[in-house]
Parts: sequence; C-alpha cells; structure tokens
Amino acid sequence: MEVIFLLIAISLILAGSFLFLFFRAMKGGQFDDSHTPAIRILFENEPKIKDKKEQSTSIKSK
Repeated sequence: MEVIFLLIAISLILAGSFLFLFFRAMKGGQFDDSHTPAIRILFENEPKIKDKKEQSTSIKSK
C-alpha cells in the first residue's frame, strides 16, 4: 500500500514539473509564431547541386 502512495507522489511531482516547464516556455514566447509554419510549404527549397562540375560552372557564371 505504501508503494501506491509513493508512486502517486512521484507522478504528481513529475506532472507539476512538466506543467511548470510548459508555462515557462509559454511565458518565454516559444509558441508565439503561428504565421510561419502555415506559409512554410509555399516556399521552394534551393535546388541542390549534384556534381562538382555543375557547382564550378554556377560559381563562374555569377
């Protein structure tokens, strides 16, 4: 029976610490940017250069 009380105490401490860390992240502004993830899919990534030959020609052309 004492084990149940110990497990309940440990789980309450763990849940409280996660709740504290969540509110700390919210206050720090970690979740403020809601616009960028919505438009991220609209931008194309830079094409990757496969060969060194293509890389050297693209550098010379600039």
